Amino acid sequence: MGARECIRTAIAFSIGCFLSVFVFIRMVIVIVKSRGKISWKRYDMPECMRDPALGTHNYAHLEHVRLHYVAAGDEDKPLMLMIHGFPEFWFSWRYQIKEFKKDYRVVAIDQRGYSESDAPSGVNSYNVGELANDIKQLIPALGYKSCVLVGHDWGGAAAWTVAGLYPELVDKLIIMNCPHPLSFRKYVATHMAQFKKSWYMFFFYVPLLPELYFCMRDRKMLEVALTSSVMGVHCTKLSPDEIKAYKFAFPTLGSFTGPINYIRAITRTTPPRQKKITAPTLLIWGCKDGALERGLAPLAEKYTDSLTIRYVEDASHWVQMDCPDLVNAHMKDFLNIAS
Repeated sequence: MGARECIRTAIAFSIGCFLSVFVFIRMVIVIVKSRGKISWKRYDMPECMRDPALGTHNYAHLEHVRLHYVAAGDEDKPLMLMIHGFPEFWFSWRYQIKEFKKDYRVVAIDQRGYSESDAPSGVNSYNVGELANDIKQLIPALGYKSCVLVGHDWGGAAAWTVAGLYPELVDKLIIMNCPHPLSFRKYVATHMAQFKKSWYMFFFYVPLLPELYFCMRDRKMLEVALTSSVMGVHCTKLSPDEIKAYKFAFPTLGSFTGPINYIRAITRTTPPRQKKITAPTLLIWGCKDGALERGLAPLAEKYTDSLTIRYVEDASHWVQMDCPDLVNAHMKDFLNIAS
């Protein structure tokens, strides 16, 4: 790391240590109330993940990692590649897989560190440049020269970066609830509302404690992230079986480390220099996002030649699961697919 990266990491770690005191106190209270019984259960694959309409499972062996993916649709159709965010996995795209497999070869991946994909060691293995390089290798490994690239949250950060670094790989770009990576750092430093929403990012700089926090009470914080009134899906409702699917994807304490390292890597590396994105770009933004301010969305205009923004007023951060019909309609309109 250079001097700037060291300073940024030290500041973030200091804030994280301060916040971790309050989290630790909360954890102790939970342990005391439960009389020391912190439940932990490993789940079998739930039925909702076995739906044959979601496609078939396979692996792509890349230079440094093996990525798991689910594919649906004929192989002679154009590729639509979907990249999930935190803390998710391929299953978050279930509504889009079913909708777009008629017109595309739809592939939804588990990013490195997630679920059935490989989890390389070290924080630097999870910087956005590495994520983009995975996609650069994956597209030809799937037998294609380019694709419609779709990303949500951290998958959006990877997709933005791929489109900026490797424009020849992206025919059209669709991003959901993710700011352009080059706009976020300045925004969080100058907007208190976003700084408050980003508290967890600073907390994640503390080693091990975030993993323990997610694991306690049968991954309660994972469930809260997906279902709470502040952050969770609320227009639709996740079934108990769907919640089990996410718990199934995070079976151990260590299974949270790779995903959390995505955030730990932010200050340790500088985002790679990118060209202005030439691919037509659609940004779909759920406005009731508990993690990201709406004001981040239009900042992406600076980094794109052709940007369309569609706000989904009632949707949460998990917009593709929360209002799937409206999201799919926006995607179809952008892609010129007849309903």
